[in-house]
Amino acid sequence: MDIDLADLSFWRKPLKERYEAFARLRQLDKPVFFPEKKVPLLRSGSGFYALVRHADVVEASRNAKVFSSEPAVTNPEPPGWVKYVFGESMVNMDDPRHARLRRIVSRAFSPRMLANLQGDIEAACARIVDDLAPGDFVGQVAAKLPIHVICDMMGIPDAERARVHKHVDVSTAYSGIRPSFFRSLTMAGQNVLALLALQRLVIRLGHERTGNPGSDLVTALVTANPDGERLTDRELGSFFSLLLVAGNETARNTMAHGIKLLTDNPAQRELLTSDFDAHIGNTIEEMVRFVSPIMQFRRTVTDDYELNGLELKKGDKVVLFYGSANRDEAVFPDPDSFDITRDTKPHVGFGGPGPHFCLGANLARQELRTMFRELLTRLPDIRAVGEPELLVSNFDNSVRRQAFTF
Repeated sequence: MDIDLADLSFWRKPLKERYEAFARLRQLDKPVFFPEKKVPLLRSGSGFYALVRHADVVEASRNAKVFSSEPAVTNPEPPGWVKYVFGESMVNMDDPRHARLRRIVSRAFSPRMLANLQGDIEAACARIVDDLAPGDFVGQVAAKLPIHVICDMMGIPDAERARVHKHVDVSTAYSGIRPSFFRSLTMAGQNVLALLALQRLVIRLGHERTGNPGSDLVTALVTANPDGERLTDRELGSFFSLLLVAGNETARNTMAHGIKLLTDNPAQRELLTSDFDAHIGNTIEEMVRFVSPIMQFRRTVTDDYELNGLELKKGDKVVLFYGSANRDEAVFPDPDSFDITRDTKPHVGFGGPGPHFCLGANLARQELRTMFRELLTRLPDIRAVGEPELLVSNFDNSVRRQAFTF
């Protein structure tokens, strides 16, 4: 086979070529095994089975007892020292540990909390559009809004926000593929320092809120809930890192790809603007399906299991390719077309169904709806210019730069 998902050179290919390769893999009788390559500074295993069909990704997502998120969901996985430095992320946990943390942090994403945020999100979008000039859409729009919203939620002081933005940029760039060992080592060091700085900031705020509570999310997370549960310092730091990096990337990537999709599909854009309220909800879902902002997560098999004709053994690794599942012809007719009228309900752009479905999905939807309303209402001629500069990554579908004008 001339397709190798474990070869990092595959992820340097244009998106169109990658999607064509996944389409070929979906036509095979059962999932294919790919031996892993050695990657500097990461822990490589023997290899993984690629789950590329929608049905397989959904089945593995729902059956978390067999398809475990421990010890890590990234592939290759980080070295063992990472969890001792930063604490364990809830994405790398199974129940009951995962369920406990999710109960605590889910209060941040309750309907009441999100409703209270709407005014702040609208004001932030208005300020961003006030300051726009033709240039880079990512730097001026897509990278700004999610960080602003998260900082508002957490009660991060204004004086700290520029530093937070800088640290997040460093951390998200590390998810890309480095061209050399030296570059990998340099970026790993920068990433460690950036994440530690973010964690120290929120832990310090947590200590302040313990004695002087406010109305922000940090206060809620360090204050015991009715069951007496609260986050420890390390858990608070780990959650903040996850929220800033993973939560930021979902909205940021979809927003950046989204302006390009609306530019390249004028008929769909015209339909959206003809009745914004009627179409914006499904437009956002179609953007997330089409983009798949997070492209993959790994699972480890905890018991012998048969999946789609494949006999999996305990200890085997499988990788859930969300971008491929979201282009599965068996579920989405004409999947490579951007169509805001299609049935998007089955998409797995926020992860598959089950305990690890994206906790911040509704917040991302809210940010995307509000920003595109502001942009298209105030700048009806806004459009992307040229092709986006993508991060070379096997994990997230990140746009680093996208020129635009209006």
